[in-house]
Amino acid sequence: MKKIIYSIALGALTLTNTSCYDVLDKEPLDQYTDAVVWNDPTLIDAFLVTQYMYTPVMVNDATTMFTSWSGSPMNRDDRRGDTNYFFGNSEQVFGVGLTLDVSDEAKYNTGSWTDISWYKLHGITEDGGMLEWWDNAYYTIRNLNELIARVPNSPIDTETAKVRIAEARFLRAYCYFAMVKRYGGVPLLTEAPQLDSSEELLYPKRNSEKELYDFILNETMSISEELTNVKEVGRANKWAALSLHCRAALYAGSIAQYGRVQLDGLLGIPANEASTYYEKAYNAALTIIKESPYKLYNEDEDKVQNFKNIFLKKRNCEAIMVKQHDGPGFQNGGFSTWSWDQCECPRPQVWGLGNHHGPYLEMVEEFEYVDGTSGKFDRKALQNKLWNMDELWKGRDPRFYASIWTNGTPWRDAVAGAFKGDTIDMHLGLIKPDGEIIKSQADQYNGINSIGDQLWAHASEGIVNSGFGIMKYLDPSTNNMSWLCESRTDYQIFRFAEILLNYAEAAFELGRTADALDAINQIRRRAGIKELANIDRDKIRHERKIELAFENHRYWDLRRWREAETALTRSFSGLQYIYDYNSGKFKVVVIDKVDGSTASPTFFNKNYYFPITKARRAANPNLVENLGY
Repeated sequence: MKKIIYSIALGALTLTNTSCYDVLDKEPLDQYTDAVVWNDPTLIDAFLVTQYMYTPVMVNDATTMFTSWSGSPMNRDDRRGDTNYFFGNSEQVFGVGLTLDVSDEAKYNTGSWTDISWYKLHGITEDGGMLEWWDNAYYTIRNLNELIARVPNSPIDTETAKVRIAEARFLRAYCYFAMVKRYGGVPLLTEAPQLDSSEELLYPKRNSEKELYDFILNETMSISEELTNVKEVGRANKWAALSLHCRAALYAGSIAQYGRVQLDGLLGIPANEASTYYEKAYNAALTIIKESPYKLYNEDEDKVQNFKNIFLKKRNCEAIMVKQHDGPGFQNGGFSTWSWDQCECPRPQVWGLGNHHGPYLEMVEEFEYVDGTSGKFDRKALQNKLWNMDELWKGRDPRFYASIWTNGTPWRDAVAGAFKGDTIDMHLGLIKPDGEIIKSQADQYNGINSIGDQLWAHASEGIVNSGFGIMKYLDPSTNNMSWLCESRTDYQIFRFAEILLNYAEAAFELGRTADALDAINQIRRRAGIKELANIDRDKIRHERKIELAFENHRYWDLRRWREAETALTRSFSGLQYIYDYNSGKFKVVVIDKVDGSTASPTFFNKNYYFPITKARRAANPNLVENLGY
C-alpha cells in the first residue's frame, strides 16, 4: 500500500493555545510519514489542529487558505495553480467577504483580487466557480477520516483519544454541512479511500440531501457528550456541537417546508418531516439557552459600543466558538490573522481604497428607529431638502451605528473636507453659493474639493458607491496602513444571539409563539430598541437580518427559505451626498440601480443548488448532476 506523507502546517497551531503543543522541538518539521504521525501524541494533536485550519468555511464560508505565495497543501481546487484564486478566496485575505458579493446586504465595490459579483448578475453556470467547497472539502474529510480510524490504536490515553476523535467528527460534520447547503446530496464518506479500496468507495454515488442532514444531526448530538470538558478557546466543545446541530436542523426544517423533493430523492426533504427537524433545532437551542455558560453580551451602558464590543472583545460571554486571530500577520511570517479591517475600513487605507463592500440603501432602511417605527425613508421627501448628518440618522436602532458607517461617521484620521478631521467625508459634488454643482475631481471651492476623500479613489475608477460601508468587526485601533492579514479580532463561528434567533424561528414554526416572541425581545432589549407586542414570521426574519447583518447568514437564509428568487432578483439603490457650501448641509440623492444600469441582479431557480460540474462528473461517472445544469 502507498505510504502517505502528511504535511503539518505548524502555523495552524495558533488556532488554539499553542503552549499546549510542544511541536517546535521536532525535526524535521515539514513532513512526516503515517508511521511517525500516528505514533506520536504531539504530532497527532498538531495534525488535528491543522484540520481546523483546513476548514476555512467556518470563517464566513471562505474556501481556501493563504499561507504562502505557492498556496497551501489544502488548496485542492482545479484552479489552485492560480495565485489569485487561493489568495482571493482565502480565509486570511478576501474570501471572508465573498458571500457579501451575492447577497442583498451589500454590493461589491473594488479592491479584492477575486470577487464573485458577476454571479449576482448572471447566476451560477454549469462549470460552477462560486464559493466552491468540494475538492478542498474532500481533502479535509479524508484527513479527518484517517485520524478517526487511526487514533484508537495510537499511544494517546483513552480519554484524550475520545475527545480528539469527537473534535474530528465535529469538523467532518461542519464540512458536510457546508457541502449540503451548496449541493444538496453529496457522497457521504466516513472512511478514507486507499488505492486498493472498492470501486464503490473510489467512485461513490451521491447520498440524498436528507441522509446528509441526518448524518450531521446524529453526529453532532452524539459528540456533544464527548466534548463536555473541552475548555480551550477555538476548539469544538459541547456547546459548539449543539450549535451546529441547531443550525443544521433549522436548515433541514426549512428545506422540508419550502423546498421540493427532486432528482429521485437526492434533493429535498419530505414536507411532512419539517416539524421533526424544527423540533431538533428548538431542543438544541433550548439546551444551550438553559444550560450553557453563554448569554447575550450586555456589559456597556452605551448600546452602540456594547454591540460593537460583541465582536471586538475577545472571549466575551456571547462567543460560543470563535476562530482566534492572534500572533504575527503574513508579512511577519504568520497566517493566523485576517484582512477584514483593511478591506472594509474607511480611508485612510494603505492602498487608498477600503470600503470593499457598500451596504445597500434597502439594507440600511431595515434598521428601525428606537421607538420601533419603520426605518424606510419617504424617498421623495428625502431628496427635497438639505440635511445635516445628525438629523438624517438620528434615533436609529443602535445596531445601525455599530454595523454601518456613512458620510459623517467619526473615524480616526479620516481626512478633513466638508467636516472637520476624524470624520468620514463621502460627498460627491459641491453646490457653490451661486447654485452651480461641481463634481469633477479637478474642481474645488474655497479649498474644499468637489469630492470627499472617502470617494476619491472610487470616483477615479468610475465606481458607483452606495454611500455606506460596513462597521461591524472594524477595530479602530488596527493599523490599516500596513499590508493585508493584520486584523486580530476573533471571528465568531457561533454566538448566543444566533441561538436565540434559531430558537425563535423553530418555535414559531412549531406554533410556540410565546417562546418566539420572548427570544426576539431579549435581542431587541439588549440592542436598545422597543420590544415587540406580537410576533410573526416576517418579524423574526427581519430581526435575523439586522442582528446577523454581514455575518454570512443572509445569503444562505434566503436560499433555505426559497426567497432568493425574489429578494435577489431586483435592482438595489444607494445614496449620494452633495455638499452645500452655504449651509454646510447636504443634498441627498437616491442612486437607482447602484449595481449598474446595464444589468440587474438575478437569482435563478436552479441556483438553489450549485452544480456538481462536468469536471467532477468526468472524474466520477457515478455522480448525477443537479437539475438545470
